[in-house]
Amino acid sequence: MSLMRPSSAAAAAESFVTRCGTHFCLDGKEYYFAGANAYDMFTFGAGSGDTETQYMDKARIDAQFTRMRNDGVDVVRLWMFSHEDWHGFEKTEGVYNEQEFALFDYLIESASSHGLRLIPVFENYWEAYGGIDKRLSWEGVSGGQPGRAAFFDRSRCPGCFTSYKNYVSYALNRTNHYSGVKYKDDPTILAWELMNEPRYEGQNAAESVNGTTLRAWVDEMGAFVKGIDSHHLLGTGMEGHGTKYGFGGDEGNPFAYVQQSPYIDFTSAHPYPTESWADLTLDETKQLIRAWIRDSHEVVGKPFFMGEFNVHNVDRAAWWKEIYADFEAAGGDGSAFWWYQDHSVDGKFGVSEGSPELAVFRAHSEHMAAKSGRSTPSDTPTPTTPTPEPSDTPQPTSSPTSSASNTPTTGCQVAYRLSDWGATFNADVTIRNTGTSPVDAWVLSFDFPGGQTITQMWNATTSQSGRHVSASHPTGYNTTIAPGATVNFGFTGASTGSNGVPAAFKLNGSDCSAV
Repeated sequence: MSLMRPSSAAAAAESFVTRCGTHFCLDGKEYYFAGANAYDMFTFGAGSGDTETQYMDKARIDAQFTRMRNDGVDVVRLWMFSHEDWHGFEKTEGVYNEQEFALFDYLIESASSHGLRLIPVFENYWEAYGGIDKRLSWEGVSGGQPGRAAFFDRSRCPGCFTSYKNYVSYALNRTNHYSGVKYKDDPTILAWELMNEPRYEGQNAAESVNGTTLRAWVDEMGAFVKGIDSHHLLGTGMEGHGTKYGFGGDEGNPFAYVQQSPYIDFTSAHPYPTESWADLTLDETKQLIRAWIRDSHEVVGKPFFMGEFNVHNVDRAAWWKEIYADFEAAGGDGSAFWWYQDHSVDGKFGVSEGSPELAVFRAHSEHMAAKSGRSTPSDTPTPTTPTPEPSDTPQPTSSPTSSASNTPTTGCQVAYRLSDWGATFNADVTIRNTGTSPVDAWVLSFDFPGGQTITQMWNATTSQSGRHVSASHPTGYNTTIAPGATVNFGFTGASTGSNGVPAAFKLNGSDCSAV
C-alpha cells in the first residue's frame, strides 16, 4: 500500500487559505469558518512502543476527526508543543522526538482525509506541557509568572530566541512521512500561531500598556516564519485582554499594536466572560466581541479569529446561540470554541459529542459556510483514512518517469538554503535526480567551508569528519530518488567563524550542480 496521500484526500485541501484585506479568502472567495479546539490530539496513543501501532492511536485520531466533522467543525486548533517525557515534541533542547512528529504527521493526514484544516500552535506561554518555562530553564533563567516574560527579551535570554527558532524551523521544514509533503507546503494547515496566549506582563507600566517588547518579538519571529514558509497565514495566538476592552488588564500585549505587525495575517482573542475575573453579562460579551471585530477590521485591517471561547455556570446553548448570531452579524471571520473532547475529562469547558450546544454550533457552521458560498462540512462525505502499513515506503513527491534506455544517464541538482544566525544555523537541502535512472541508497557528500558542526539532522542520517559531511537516506523510506524526483532533508548546526554554503556536492560519488 502506498503511503502517498490518496487523491480523494488531497482534494479536501488543495488550495491555501489566504488573506484578502480584512477577510480570509479561499480560491478567490471570502472564506468564513466555524472551528473547535482539540488541543490534546497530539497525546492520542500510548506514547511508547512501536511508532505506527502503539505510540500513536490512529483509530482514536480518525474517530475524533469524524465526530468533529459530523458536528460541522471545519477547522481544528491544536497544540504542536510539549517538553514533557510523555508525548514530548522536544524533551531536551534541540532534540526532536521523531515518534511524536510521526504522530503529528498522521494528524495532518487524517485531518486532510476528513476534509478538515488545522491551526497548530508552536509554543505555550503557560506552564502546561513545559511551555516557555522549560525553554528558560534550558538557558538557566527562572520562569513562572510573571518572570517568564524574560523569554521575550533578548538581553535576558538570547538562547530562548535561538531554541524557539530552531524548533519552528524543524517543524516547518519537516516532510510528512505519509504524504511526502513538507508541513510548510501542506494546505491542510490553515495557519500557524506563534504561541498560545503570549504576554509581557508585570515588567513596567509603560510596557504593560504599549507592548513594545512583545511586538518586537512578534516581528522577529513572524519574519523568521515567513522567511521559511510563504504559503501559510500566521497569527499571534493572543487573548485580547486590555483595560480598553473591559476584559482583563493591560498585560504588555495590546490587541491592535502587537497584531499590526506586518508579518501577522489575522488577529485573535479568547473571551471567557463567565470567569470570576471577567464577570461579563451576555450583552457585555457581545459588545466585547464586536469591539474586537471592529478594531481588527478598521484599525488593524485584518480578519478576526475568535480562537477560543466558552462559558460555564450558565445555559451554554442559550449563550452560544446569541454569541454566534452576533458574531456572524458583526462580520467575524472565524471561530473555535474551547474545546471538543473525545471523552469526558473536563467538566467545566469540555464539550462532548451529543452535547446540546453542538446543535447551536452546527447552525453556526452552516451560516459561516453559506457566507462563504460553500456547502456545509456535514454535506461532504467523509472519506475513510487509509491506515498505512508500518513497513510501507513513501513514494517520491514527483511522479517518476522510467527510462527504457539500456544506457541510462545520471545527473543531479542540489539546492542548499542557509538560515544563518551567527553561532547557530539551519540548512534546508533538496536533491533532484536529473538523470534517467533511479538513484538507490543515496548518499550526498559535501565539505563545509568553515568550522560548522551538525548538531541535529532530519529526514536523513549523517556522519561528519572535520569539514566533510555525508548525509544518507533515512532508514525505511525515501531510499530511492526516481528520475525527475526530489528528496529533502535539513539540519541544525553550530558555527565558529564564517558560515557559508558548501562549494560542491556529490551524490553517490557523482558531481551535482548547485542551484
